[in-house]
Amino acid sequence: MASTPPAGGTKVQKSEEEWRTVLNPEQFRILREKGTEWAGTGQYNKHYDEGVYECAACGTPLYKSTTKFDSGCGWPAFFEGLPGAITETPDADGRRTEITCTACGGHLGHVFKGEGFKTPTDARHCVNSISLNFTPANK
Repeated sequence: MASTPPAGGTKVQKSEEEWRTVLNPEQFRILREKGTEWAGTGQYNKHYDEGVYECAACGTPLYKSTTKFDSGCGWPAFFEGLPGAITETPDADGRRTEITCTACGGHLGHVFKGEGFKTPTDARHCVNSISLNFTPANK
């Protein structure tokens, strides 16, 4: 059943059983169970081709490659998401802010602000590579 999120896109709603059929076990662990991949192991950590990064679970465009930067953290880092594509929710411990795909609720990682990076937003979206797919600009 689809509903309209604030961003105006389509909500993707599946049962956990349905997600298990479309995601591999590691994608399910991270996107649905809020896991984390090991630092420096993701395919998009040092990836700087021109294009768009999309949610690996539902295909929603999340980040333009022009917002990606090398933060040295071991995960892909972006200074902002596409308007309305990312939902920020404070973690229960109050120390971090989780970021999820607005369309499907898939866990992407965390956003950190005020770290002093020379980016337009002084924010770092620290994203698990496995939560993303990439579409090159020339496609």
